[in-house]
Amino acid sequence: MSANIVVPEVGESIVDARVAKWLRREGDIVASGDPLVELETDKIDLEVPAPQGGVLKRIDRKDGEDVKVGEVLGVIEEATGAAQTAAATPAPSRDVAQSATDKTRSTPTARKAAQEHDVDLSRVRGSGDAGRVMRRDVEQAATDGNGRTAAAPAASAPAAPEPAKARPILPIAETRPAPGDRSEERVRMSKRRATIAKRLVEAQSTAAMLTTFNEVDMSAVMALRERHKQSFKERHGVSLGIASFFVKASIGALRAFPRLNAEIQGDEMVLKHYFDIGVAVGASEGLVVPIIRDADRLSFAQIEQQIREFAKRAEDGSLSLADLRGGTFTITNGGVFGSLLSTPILNPPQVGILGLHAIQPRPVAVSGQVVVHSMMYVALTYDHRIVDGAEAVQFLVRVKQLVEDPGALLLD
Repeated sequence: MSANIVVPEVGESIVDARVAKWLRREGDIVASGDPLVELETDKIDLEVPAPQGGVLKRIDRKDGEDVKVGEVLGVIEEATGAAQTAAATPAPSRDVAQSATDKTRSTPTARKAAQEHDVDLSRVRGSGDAGRVMRRDVEQAATDGNGRTAAAPAASAPAAPEPAKARPILPIAETRPAPGDRSEERVRMSKRRATIAKRLVEAQSTAAMLTTFNEVDMSAVMALRERHKQSFKERHGVSLGIASFFVKASIGALRAFPRLNAEIQGDEMVLKHYFDIGVAVGASEGLVVPIIRDADRLSFAQIEQQIREFAKRAEDGSLSLADLRGGTFTITNGGVFGSLLSTPILNPPQVGILGLHAIQPRPVAVSGQVVVHSMMYVALTYDHRIVDGAEAVQFLVRVKQLVEDPGALLLD
C-alpha cells in the first residue's frame, strides 16, 4: 500500500510554496512522522512529515520547484520484511545537524545555514539562550579559518543569554571582487522576498499613500527609562525599551482618530474597535510583522516581553502564521539600523503605519533658550482614500504629545 506526500494546508492565506530541500532520498526507509522535505512559504518555513512508515519510493517535485497546496510531492510505499521493521522506528535523517543533541541546542535557521556552509554544529559555540546556536554563530564559524568551523574552547561555560535585538540584514555577497572583475551572479529570490516585493508594489498601486512627518522630544522617555531600567528589568525580566511607549501612544491616537485603525472593503470602511498592533522585525529572510493582540489591554512590561519574544522567534524561524495574521496598525523602527528619516510603506489592508527613527542629540529652542535634547523624527504614512491630511497630521501630533509626556500615557 502506498501513500502520497502532499503539500499540507497551512493557512487560508497560503496557497503555494517552494520545495526548499528534501531531507531524504529515493529508496530511504522512513518511519511515520519523520521529516521528509522542507517547504518555504511567503510567511513561514515548515517540514512535511512522512504520512506512514515505509520506503520513499518516488520524489515528484525537486528542490527549488514551486508547488501548490494539495499537490503530490512524492510517494511512500509500504515496506516489507526487514525494511518494515526498520520503518517502525524513526530513522536518523541524512540532514547535517539532525541529531537530537544538535536539534536541542540549535535553531532551525542555524541548522539550515550549517548545511549551506558545511559546518559541524557540534563545534560551534552558541550565543543564544543557554548557549543555543543561532544562525549568526554558524555564519561566523563558516568564515573562521578559511571557512572551517572554529572549535569551541574546552570546558567553557555556555554564553550568557543575549538580549534580543534587531540586526542589520547582510548583503548577499560579502566578498569584494578582484580589480577588473565584471562577473555577475544570479540569485533566485526566496518565496518570502518575492511576496514582499509583490505586496509592496501592490500597496503603491492600490493605495493613495501620503506621508506626514514630525519630531518627538525623547528626553522625558529617556530620563524615565534611566530611572527605572534596573528595577523594571529585575521585576519583569526584560528591558524597558522605547517601543512600548509608541505602542501605547499609537493606541491613544487611534482612539482619537479611528479611521487610521480601519481598512477599505469595496465602498465601505471597516472601523475596528480593537487594537492589534503589528511590530516590524527584521529577519534574515526578510521583514516580518508579528502582531501584538489586544495591545490596549497589555502593560508596558507585557508589550516589551512580546516584542522580545517575537524578535527571538523571527531569528530562529519559529514564528507561526497566527503570529503574523491580521493587525490593525503597524509600527516600524528604522532607527535600529541607523535611519534618520524615511517614508514607510503601508502594510495592506491597513491604512496607517508609523515609522520611528534614530534618536539623536540636537539643539532645540525651549522657553527661548537653545538646549540639546534627544530628538527623533517620526513619519506616518496613511491611505488618503479614507484618511484626510489634517486627520493624519493631528494623529501624529497626538502621538508626539503622549510620548513627550509619558505620564499622560497612564491617564489616556
